[in-house]
Amino acid sequence: MPTAPPRTRPGGGRRSGPATRPAQARRPAPRRRDHTTRLKVGRIVLVGALLLATLKLVGVQTVQAGELTEAAGRQRTVELSIPAERGAILDRDGTPLAFSVEARALVTNPRTIRREQGDAAPALLAEMATAVAAATGGDRQDLLDKLNADRGYVVLAEYADPDVARALTERFHYIAAEYREEREYPAGPLASSIVGFSRWDAGETRIIGREGLESSQDNLLAGSAGLRVVDQAEESAAEIPGSTQFERPVVPGSDLLLTLDSDLQYTVQRILGDAVARTGAGPASSAVVLDSATGEVLALANGGNSDRSTGSGGGNPAVTSPFEPGSVNKIVTMAAALEFGVATPTDVLSVPGSIDVADRTIRDAWNHGTERYTLTGVLAKSSNVGTIMTAQRVGEERFAEMLRLFGAGQRTEVGLPGESAGLVPAREAWSGSTFGNLPIGQGLSMTVLQMAGMFQAVANDGVRIPPRIIAGTVGPDGALTPEPPPEPVRVVSPETAAQLRTMLTAVTQDVRGQRGTGYAAAVPGYQVAGKTGTAQQVDPDCGCYTRSSYWITFAGMIPAQDPRYVVGIMLDAPAGGASAAPLFHDIAAYLAQREGLPVSADPPLVQTLQVD
Repeated sequence: MPTAPPRTRPGGGRRSGPATRPAQARRPAPRRRDHTTRLKVGRIVLVGALLLATLKLVGVQTVQAGELTEAAGRQRTVELSIPAERGAILDRDGTPLAFSVEARALVTNPRTIRREQGDAAPALLAEMATAVAAATGGDRQDLLDKLNADRGYVVLAEYADPDVARALTERFHYIAAEYREEREYPAGPLASSIVGFSRWDAGETRIIGREGLESSQDNLLAGSAGLRVVDQAEESAAEIPGSTQFERPVVPGSDLLLTLDSDLQYTVQRILGDAVARTGAGPASSAVVLDSATGEVLALANGGNSDRSTGSGGGNPAVTSPFEPGSVNKIVTMAAALEFGVATPTDVLSVPGSIDVADRTIRDAWNHGTERYTLTGVLAKSSNVGTIMTAQRVGEERFAEMLRLFGAGQRTEVGLPGESAGLVPAREAWSGSTFGNLPIGQGLSMTVLQMAGMFQAVANDGVRIPPRIIAGTVGPDGALTPEPPPEPVRVVSPETAAQLRTMLTAVTQDVRGQRGTGYAAAVPGYQVAGKTGTAQQVDPDCGCYTRSSYWITFAGMIPAQDPRYVVGIMLDAPAGGASAAPLFHDIAAYLAQREGLPVSADPPLVQTLQVD
């Protein structure tokens, strides 16, 4: 039988003899961890890291300090103001009377140029003066004087085109361009006393209205500037893309839409200006044209308009300078007489040459004995005595109420700054002679706009619509917001207004023996209703009325039977007391021709003014 192979010892050795049970293998002893070594290594690493950080910090604060400061300066956080475009001022058809364009102010520092350029500075300054003068139209010598001044900041050009400014700043790194907004008035002096003017304000970094609507409507026109907080590269002042931290959007200004008609405004300014130059009347002379149905101001002119070139305004006397209206105020007495039924247009009055009121004696402008005038004749001939006789029949209380209804002593709230309310003595302050002055237009004052507003009530069937000059606003979105219409005031009945219009046509009639005081206002082919006025001015030296200077007035409407337009005129102390009626004729004739007003189909109305 086969024998078993010999057993092999672990490790490959052979063992003879009978098989025996192997002994159990011995496990090796575990190694001891050297914690002390690991702790030492960790400490060495930590000390090394701290040493490296300390060396880096020392390097940043010493060796690299200048380089890092310069790098930080190249990127800085700034607040950028985003200018809001100023709104335009437009006439009723949207024609611009004022608007803004973007511009740049060219500035430099002469001291820096001389310090850095040394002996080369004079040649460079001369070259700069020549270049700026050629590019902007400035005076070269004036620019050279500025550049040679010992100053750290000079403005070489207030308003330069942005492209021109860019070219100059690229050519001369000593020239900087500052943002500006320039106000343009394309129609020149047209409506300058209404629109006013504005100027760039460096402190506010925007245009500020100085006079007229530019001033009173400044907040609406200016809008609201935006704001953006960004990081900016110093060397180029360029905004770093994506660095915006805060942004407030800009709100552009709104446009202001006026009721003015530019063509009519131009014509009225020209007619008034010619009259002022011809008669030597003062700058307070003024004229206004109203739409009889709406009270809208279509034209408003003054003898002296604002001078935008010098920044000195002529003001707006048509709304700021009241005067004694004289006989145009007699429509108040006549309206009251008709409305309260104390007289009719054909009533005949025996009118003496004078009348006593308290301690005063009132006379007519011409000498006469007792004459017989119709009530229409009293108005057409402008009899002071006949008017006071009629006013006495009306009574003081009813007369005072009629003055109030016509708007005397009240601001019209037309929308123009500095408007005067005029002056009407308080009822409780009336003396015995007051009622001898007010009915004939003395002892009270009003503006030419208030005067025209009184006649507008008569033209509009007895309803006074307070005049307004702002039609509405056009927002940044282009939407028109109309101005709320003024509250109408019923002054007299339609019947009274119609009677009064007919009586007023007698003022402009010219029939032998029946001529009114305002015959020069007549327009052939049309019935014209109106009233003349003459009032003595006050001598400031004595506080008394003078016989050498007068306010000359006229107010009327065309066509009388269906009025479309109301015109009020005042001449301030013209030489020889020249009449304002011819000015009304010229303005009314222009309106009739331009608007194609239908010629009256009826023959001229002849009214009886004086009876034998």
